[in-house]
Amino acid sequence: MSTLEIDVGDLRARSVAFTETELVVTLLDGRRIATPLEWYPRLMNASSVQRENFEIMAMGIHWPDLDEDLSIAGMLKGKHSR
Repeated sequence: MSTLEIDVGDLRARSVAFTETELVVTLLDGRRIATPLEWYPRLMNASSVQRENFEIMAMGIHWPDLDEDLSIAGMLKGKHSR
C-alpha cells in the first residue's frame, strides 16, 4: 500500500471565502479547496464579521474570535472540526 505524501511547501493559503454552504480556500499556486461548511460548526454558526476576521498562517487558517484553527492538510484529508 502506498501513502500519499503532500509537499507542505505547496499548501499555503492565499485567500479565504465563504459561500452559503462551503468554505473555499485558494492556495498560493491557484488551486482551490472547497469543503462543506457543516464540517466546521463554529464557522457555520458564526456571523459574517467573525468569519471575515481570520489570519492566514504558515500551515493553515486561524479565526481568533472563534478559537478555530484549520490546517490545509487537514482540509485535504477531509478532517472535520468539533
